[in-house]
Amino acid sequence: MSVLDTLTQAERDAAHTALREVIGAATIDAVTLVSGGATSARLFRIDAGHENYLLRIEGVPSPLRNPHQYVSLRIAARAGIAPRLYYANETSRVAVMDFVQRQPLSLYPGGLPALARALGELLARLQATPTFPAFVRYPDIVARLWAHVCRTGLFAPGVLDRCNDHLERIRTAYAWDEANSVSSHNDSLPANILFDGSRLWMIDWESAYRTDPLVDLAIVGDSIARTPEL
Repeated sequence: MSVLDTLTQAERDAAHTALREVIGAATIDAVTLVSGGATSARLFRIDAGHENYLLRIEGVPSPLRNPHQYVSLRIAARAGIAPRLYYANETSRVAVMDFVQRQPLSLYPGGLPALARALGELLARLQATPTFPAFVRYPDIVARLWAHVCRTGLFAPGVLDRCNDHLERIRTAYAWDEANSVSSHNDSLPANILFDGSRLWMIDWESAYRTDPLVDLAIVGDSIARTPEL
């Protein structure tokens, strides 16, 4: 039994269509379930014809789904920021790309200073690409996600009131400049930064669209480059 048999029939058919287009008649030697990244998609390593591919199946779209993610993925892959993309179908929500073996970010040569510099260079390259399509204002998507948190019932009444007030003040004061928006990953957490032993890649482009140029920098600053020097 292949791990692909855990998919629905429609997903399995879409996966086989994608793989036939990419590898043709080559024999599939192994299919392995992959974990990693911050995605909810199902990921599979496909070994075929002495090549290693990543099969990505998005699954059922969420209410907050970004409809432009595959456009953004294609742009990022062409720019060498995302791994090489062989196939992407926006209707079936299936993609096939190079499989890149992840190494810990802690092994990046030169340590955190070099890693922070490399991330800055990667984000600069991303912001220089053809601009991604627009989706929503970043403060608005944050407010929608925060509203979901508030509806979970995990917090006692009143606990989040102070946070709600802070968020509203930020949204009121925030100056949105559509003209200066840039291509942005918008989820540039360490889980979505892949180190292959030589260079960095960005993966999981579900949230990628044009937005404020400081969004990715803020996320990287909060999660990795957390000192003034970095």
